[in-house]
Amino acid sequence: MKRKEKSDYLSDIIEIKVYDDTNERVDVYLSDELDEYSRSFIQKLIKKNKVKVNGDFIKAKTILNKNDQIILEIPEDKKLEIKAEDIKIDIVYEDEYVGVVYKPRNMVVHPAPGNYSGTLVNALLYKFNSLSNINGKIRPGIVHRIDKDTTGLLMIAKTNEAHISLAAQLKEHSVSRKYIALVEGNINEDKGTINAPIGRNPKDRKKMCVTDYNSKEAITHFNVLKRFKKYTLIEAQLETGRTHQIRVHMKHIKHPVVGDKIYGIRNQKFNLEGQLLHAKTIGFIHPISKEYLEFSSDLPDDFSNILRILESKY
Repeated sequence: MKRKEKSDYLSDIIEIKVYDDTNERVDVYLSDELDEYSRSFIQKLIKKNKVKVNGDFIKAKTILNKNDQIILEIPEDKKLEIKAEDIKIDIVYEDEYVGVVYKPRNMVVHPAPGNYSGTLVNALLYKFNSLSNINGKIRPGIVHRIDKDTTGLLMIAKTNEAHISLAAQLKEHSVSRKYIALVEGNINEDKGTINAPIGRNPKDRKKMCVTDYNSKEAITHFNVLKRFKKYTLIEAQLETGRTHQIRVHMKHIKHPVVGDKIYGIRNQKFNLEGQLLHAKTIGFIHPISKEYLEFSSDLPDDFSNILRILESKY
């Protein structure tokens, strides 16, 4: 579990425990874990003695081990204020501890340097009367994320107690997360498992790739729902939750997600604003009642329209 608490209005204190066996440099590990911050930014923090491992200041090349405790101090803009904004989002479920919301396409989950408005967090601050603050000022209530151009359901923590429970469930792979995706080409198998580690692309740090270097275990299960002439509709279930996992894994088996501008084919047939990947179902144990809750959502209109076209032509 990653823990982040606000120390004062000048800085955020981020606490991270290394749960997995790793042979990574601390600057590489942190730039992967905190992908809103670049590796060079992390290195500057280390040089300014803003990063400790097990209570000691370290160098960027320090190698991390399992159970290491990392503490970072992230300076904040004194004027930084994340404002509540009346942005339309669908609240699928809400009680005093948790929420489940539908994130539309083209919406970023949380603010980042240079982009502090129009995000899901801005909408949550307007819709909910409380949100957890474990993940700091710019990520209140956020336990996990989906990409800007991916649609679908997200869990929201309204209290710190709920946040800790949901984060632990994600870490233990006990949260049920099912996605619907349209991918290029025909997948011959009716179902399968992709077990391939994912890490930063060494040629482009903004991208992820299947690699054995500085990577983490990544497992995606999939079932074929329907085959078209040149496409396959699948349900993908995440066992792990790496950045861009389904998109990277589908590219790895040569069936990239349709509309994916980063990992997809160059010549896209359809004029899409983003990849046809939808977080359809999410299920988890309620942090307080311990009841299992599961929620599903309909495909967005653009996704459904493409399927209608394919059904009529293919």
